[in-house]
Amino acid sequence: MHRRRPRPPSRLAPSAAANADTPPPPYVVFPIDKSTELGASSKLSPAATSGMSAVKLHHQPPFAAFCTLRRSVLTVAIVTLLSFTYLSLKSLHSPSLLSSPATTSTVQPSLPEDVDYGDTAERGVAVERGRKESDDAEEDDVYHLSKVFRLNYEEMLKRFKVYVYSDGDPKTYYQTPRKLTGKYASEGYFFQNLRDSKFVTDDPDQADLFFIPISCHKMRGKGISYENMTVIVRDYVEGLMSKYPYWNRTLGADHFFVTCHDVGVRATEGLPNLIKNSIRIVCSPSYDVGFIPHKDVALPQVLQPFALPAGGNDIENRKSWSSQHKPILPLAAILSPKVNSPLVQYSVTTLAFWAGHRNSKIRVILARVWENDTELDISNNRINRATGHLVYQKRFYRTKFCICPGGSQVNSARIADSIHYGCIPVILSNYYDLPFNDILNWHKFSVVLKEKDVYQLKQILKNITQEEFVRLHNNLHKVQKHFHWNSPAVSHDAFHMIMYELWLRHHVIKY
Repeated sequence: MHRRRPRPPSRLAPSAAANADTPPPPYVVFPIDKSTELGASSKLSPAATSGMSAVKLHHQPPFAAFCTLRRSVLTVAIVTLLSFTYLSLKSLHSPSLLSSPATTSTVQPSLPEDVDYGDTAERGVAVERGRKESDDAEEDDVYHLSKVFRLNYEEMLKRFKVYVYSDGDPKTYYQTPRKLTGKYASEGYFFQNLRDSKFVTDDPDQADLFFIPISCHKMRGKGISYENMTVIVRDYVEGLMSKYPYWNRTLGADHFFVTCHDVGVRATEGLPNLIKNSIRIVCSPSYDVGFIPHKDVALPQVLQPFALPAGGNDIENRKSWSSQHKPILPLAAILSPKVNSPLVQYSVTTLAFWAGHRNSKIRVILARVWENDTELDISNNRINRATGHLVYQKRFYRTKFCICPGGSQVNSARIADSIHYGCIPVILSNYYDLPFNDILNWHKFSVVLKEKDVYQLKQILKNITQEEFVRLHNNLHKVQKHFHWNSPAVSHDAFHMIMYELWLRHHVIKY
């Protein structure tokens, strides 16, 4: 009988021997990364953790190892199948995730999903509100800071107060101008609208600004000379300085006055502090008359009442111009009573139009360069703007661009006329502070050029695409309300825009 030889002792190191005597862990579970995105088949899903197999680490025979490997492969296949099943179920609950953006043809105003809009009518109101907000966003094009303007405007309506000095004889020089018509009507409208507005306070301690009610226009109507006007203005303001403490608190920085006549600007030269410190609301926003943009306010000179209705969004009347049109009929010929032509009825759209006196250097150049051009209607004529056939005003309706060159006088109603009749104003001046320039973006509804551009004027206008012209014209229609005077005043009209300009300035003069 053969005896089995005893097994030799292990030659493993002590630590290895100890490990060999220690039974291995029965199972090792694969870790699951919960942050793994669904759909990645190379990683395991939490949905399959319960069906997970474990791999034994015992030393097994080759056949057992093969079986274990087959079970592992099968497990991975099951996990992958479960992952795809999970994604399919999720897509059924959120079909918008799989939809293509190209399938959406019309974008409707979005509504909050957590609000119960009730019936269809209420939901329609909400949709209409969304459309209104969209329309408001379109108006943003004409403002520098639309939201800031609207918020400040509402605050102004609630808080702004003005104290009007009551001194002076209203039958002679103060309180109200003589009429609300003509090219100086803006001054009269402001006087009247302020007096009738809720901005006026009887308590000077509650006032943000103080109004000096001087009307140089009315003085001029009484036949008072320029020299005497200067004396009257100086004596009146010095009387306020000695009688009231308000001027001396700020050296007149919280005081303002209005004049739409250039003689009114010169009449203040006898009082330096009135020029340097006080706010001047003038129809002469040209830098060569001492206008200080950050302090003074440009008053839009508006010739009211307008002879004809406002030009609406009448783009069809103006977009048919082309260089292939027949030569335009000069305005001088239209003014002749013998002319009887279809062109008199303005059946042809003009590229650009200007008619006036050659009383400045830029006007002389404009007329000399372009008065014989067949595509620009440039005339040197004295036009009666209030009587006759109103041919001057009607010309605005059939003109794409209206040239507004600077004149010898610092005031002009041509810009306001262009805006009212729907003709894109072309500002041709080097030094001109446009009304509401810090509120409105003039480049959105007008063409602003330097005087040196007069030689390339036609090419510049022809280079403006039809799409750009339509945008300018639509924006021009939006700002018409800001250049119109009303009695009584209407929200966002010229009066309220001037008050808003004053409201902006009163914040920086309190010291």
